[in-house]
Amino acid sequence: MGFELEDESGTLEININNKTVKGKCKAKDFPKQLEKLKGCDKVFREKRSGVDVGRPALKRCLEFLREGDTLLVTKIDRLARSTADLYRIVSSLADKGVQFKVIDDSSIDTTSRTGKLVMGILALIAEFENDIRRERQMDGIKKAQERGVRFGRKRRLVPETIGQIRKLRDAGLTVPAIIARTRLSKASIYRALGASAG
Repeated sequence: MGFELEDESGTLEININNKTVKGKCKAKDFPKQLEKLKGCDKVFREKRSGVDVGRPALKRCLEFLREGDTLLVTKIDRLARSTADLYRIVSSLADKGVQFKVIDDSSIDTTSRTGKLVMGILALIAEFENDIRRERQMDGIKKAQERGVRFGRKRRLVPETIGQIRKLRDAGLTVPAIIARTRLSKASIYRALGASAG
């Protein structure tokens, strides 16, 4: 029997004994990793770095896995870009009833109690990383605002535009006519005129 090897260019057949485990593999040293994945029903090969956001083989792999399957990777850095990314992937696997194992790190194995403990610790680390990132982001926003940087859409109602709208209204144009001429929303026109849109 054999298993399927799927990479970005399609699917290849390789003659290796299969078992009930599905595998995922991405690496420069692919032949050695392929040897470690003997027994997998299907191996997904990603030709991109783990830090790349767009990883089509990983997406296909995660869609392919079903309840009762086990995702097997040779090294943890072949799967995730960060602890938070790893936790997100493993959580989505758990939600589908899929187990997760790392060949070169036996402590990461969701089929064992120790592996579940390690994943719990990784979840806390991922949460900590997110908190730090959020804190840094808020600090950066605060410092930028102190320097006068404005966030959000560029304001369309600048004093010149407000003056133009008032002149058009004083000239007898209706609000729909002003909207057509300025291409601003009804709310913006009423805001410029100092009246409510009600």
